[in-house]
Amino acid sequence: MPEKKGNGKLAKDTERVVAAFKALSNETRLRVFEQIRMGLGQASLNEEMRPCVCSVASNFNISLSTISHHIKELRNAGLVRCERQGQTIL
Repeated sequence: MPEKKGNGKLAKDTERVVAAFKALSNETRLRVFEQIRMGLGQASLNEEMRPCVCSVASNFNISLSTISHHIKELRNAGLVRCERQGQTIL
């Protein structure tokens, strides 16, 4: 069936929603997302009030590399943005 005009945007929106749900389907990743969303780990917030990866990781009993992987999946789904400042990822 040929795609009607305007359905391309709907398909893109649907893809974004599916990617977000897929990223948040992992329980740990959902908890990481909630920590970032609520701004927890505030002892390590930078001047723009963004938590660094290490402060988010300190709230979990898993390795920093695992937290980084979860944040990468959230970033790929468009749920979070990351910025590197020196050796710190915000």
